[in-house]
Amino acid sequence: MSQLRAHRVAEQMKKELGDIITRKIKDPRVGFVTITDVEVTGDLQQAKIYISVLGNEEERQDTLIGLAKAKGFIRSEIGKRIRLRKTPELSFDMDESIEQGNRIETLLRQLNDKTDGE
Repeated sequence: MSQLRAHRVAEQMKKELGDIITRKIKDPRVGFVTITDVEVTGDLQQAKIYISVLGNEEERQDTLIGLAKAKGFIRSEIGKRIRLRKTPELSFDMDESIEQGNRIETLLRQLNDKTDGE
């Protein structure tokens, strides 16, 4: 399977997942979720979905639990929307890159403030 096809499937899944999670999932544990990235293996058997959740650590964990419970439903919805022989197995992971970027920006700002004060 070509990497280009895997990339196209990942992009299509990203779009569909955003719609499914915001419109179809009614679980109160699932908060405000943003799909930041989807990585699909070359054989299209596995899909790792990176999410960002607005809220504190407890709300993030609750969202992951809610999405894990809804995994079968989400996978069947993806199967209906994207024509594939076999719908990939889904796994959800928290995308820490935004949080890390904010932390680095804060540290740089603090460092800059210290050097300006001298």
